[in-house]
Amino acid sequence: MSEGHFADRLFEAVETKRSHVVVGLDPDYDLLPPEIREAHPPSEYGTEEGMKAACYEEFLTGLLESLRGEVVAVKPQIAYYEALGTLGYQLYMRVVALARDLGYLVIADVKRGDIGSTAEAYAKAHLDVAGADAVTVNPYFGTDGLEPFFRRVRDAGKGVFVLVKTSNPGSAELQDLALASGEPLYRRVADLVNRWGEGTEGSRGYRSVGAVVGGTHAAEGSELRMQMPGVPLLIPGYGAQGARADDLRSMFDAEGSGAVVNSARAILYAYRKRMDVSWREAALQEAQVMRAALWEAAGRG
Repeated sequence: MSEGHFADRLFEAVETKRSHVVVGLDPDYDLLPPEIREAHPPSEYGTEEGMKAACYEEFLTGLLESLRGEVVAVKPQIAYYEALGTLGYQLYMRVVALARDLGYLVIADVKRGDIGSTAEAYAKAHLDVAGADAVTVNPYFGTDGLEPFFRRVRDAGKGVFVLVKTSNPGSAELQDLALASGEPLYRRVADLVNRWGEGTEGSRGYRSVGAVVGGTHAAEGSELRMQMPGVPLLIPGYGAQGARADDLRSMFDAEGSGAVVNSARAILYAYRKRMDVSWREAALQEAQVMRAALWEAAGRG
């Protein structure tokens, strides 16, 4: 059953909250506030995984409750949950449900891609069963590897963000390879994203097939914004990876829309530099600073 057009819901949230902020829910036990770790001593749990799952749940619940006024979407990175086995995957399911109950859009950062029944199973797991609003996908398998995800875009109001130019330094090893035409591979992927999203436009002019474009590649991001005018951009790399709001100015459209920006560590673990307030308040303050900086960079300050 359709839940409404994904891009319309995403950019309605941007306008309502006056925010482009996405928070990556990437729990790392070693970085958790000491009071959370102390509240869940290993002796109370049968396994290390059980202890960490309990810590993560308290931490993520607190963050979700604190940030709802500043943040349009959350992006749980599945690897952190899968690393805890069954307990972690159950936690992932609960986090997705809680986030949606609190009014966030949920972008499941799963980077899946395969063919046939396997791709269908991945799409079912994260979009149907877990109930995420959107997923990240890997384009390496081509159109048939992504069709099960695109079908849910067309039929169920879901969203897809295709990896185009990722924020990590090693992305150039493949993504920047020159094709026979002379263009880099990532530009060819961008052309495919344009094609894959045809017919999925919403009332705001944006499609529900988006692109992941790293904020650490500002020049390439500016080119890709022009190449994919109706494509929502999910921009990782802000904060801990080095991208700043000023770097992203040309990745928004002329109306200051068209993109959302992810930060994980800088917000989740803000208590490490804001030591005069609680960890929840520190995360909130960091999100508020990011929201204001991006709003201004988008030309709306």
